[in-house]
Amino acid sequence: MATVYELLSSRGRANGLFTVPETMTVLEATREMNRYSIGAVVVTSGGNVVGIFTERDVLRRIVAQERNPAAVTVGEVMTRNVTCATPETTLDEARTLMMELRIRHLPVMDADGRSLGMVSIGDLNAQLCHEQEATIGSLYDYLYGRS
Repeated sequence: MATVYELLSSRGRANGLFTVPETMTVLEATREMNRYSIGAVVVTSGGNVVGIFTERDVLRRIVAQERNPAAVTVGEVMTRNVTCATPETTLDEARTLMMELRIRHLPVMDADGRSLGMVSIGDLNAQLCHEQEATIGSLYDYLYGRS
C-alpha cells in the first residue's frame, strides 16, 4: 500500500512544506499562499510547529468576523491542534483521518519532528483516481484482450 511519503516523492514535493512564523500578518501569509497556489501553511515559533493556517481559517476567523487581515497575525487565528502524518502513513489511513477530522491538509513529519511535506485531500483524490483508472484499464484488457 502506498504511503504519504511515496506520494510526496512521486510529485516532487518531499521537503516542500511551506511554513510561516506566527508573527506574520494574515495578509502576508495569504499572499504567500496565493503566490505558491497552496491552501495551507504550517505555523512555526522558534523552529517548532505551533499550528496550521488554512483557507478555512481565513474564511471563518477573518472574513466572517470582518477583521482586517493586515492587522491580525497568523498566530491569533491559526488552528492550534495540528494533526500530522508520518512518512509511513498509508494513503488510506490519511484519507480516513482527514475525513474523520474534516480537514483538508495533513503535514507529514518524521520521528524527529522534521517536516517532510504536506498532502491535501486533492492529492489523495487524484492518486485514488489514477489507481482506479489503472484498475479499469487492467480489467478492460482482461475482459476484451489487449488491443
